[in-house]
This record gives sequence, C-alpha cells and structure tokens, in this order.
Amino acid sequence: MPEGNIQVVILAVIIGTLAAIVYSLRILVLMERRIARIDENLFAITKRVALEEIKIEREEQKIEKSLRRRR
Repeated sequence: MPEGNIQVVILAVIIGTLAAIVYSLRILVLMERRIARIDENLFAITKRVALEEIKIEREEQKIEKSLRRRR
C-alpha cells in the first residue's frame, strides 16, 4: 500500500501547484487593472497640464504684444 500513499502525495503536490498558479494569475490580472487605471489618470493629468500650458502661452503672447505696442 505504500504506492497509494505516494500517489496521494504527488496528487496533492500537483493540485497545490495548480492552485498557486491560478492564484498568481488572479493577482497579475488585478495588478494589470490597477496599472491601467493609473495610466488613465496620468493621461488625464497630462492633458490638463497641456491645456494649462497652452492658456499660459496665449496669455504671454498677449502681454508681449501689448508691451511691443507701448514701445
């Protein structure tokens, strides 16, 4: 009967390994979703910064034009 015990142990190791792989894949999917959300937030922030930069540049151009007219 020792062969039966060895088979049970081997089967338990295989099932444990498969469970660990499934758990790792689950964690990887969750991490990927989190990173995707971070990327979306960074994109939105950079878009807002770019719009503010455009506003600032336009305002600077207006100021420079008014200064040139005074000279």
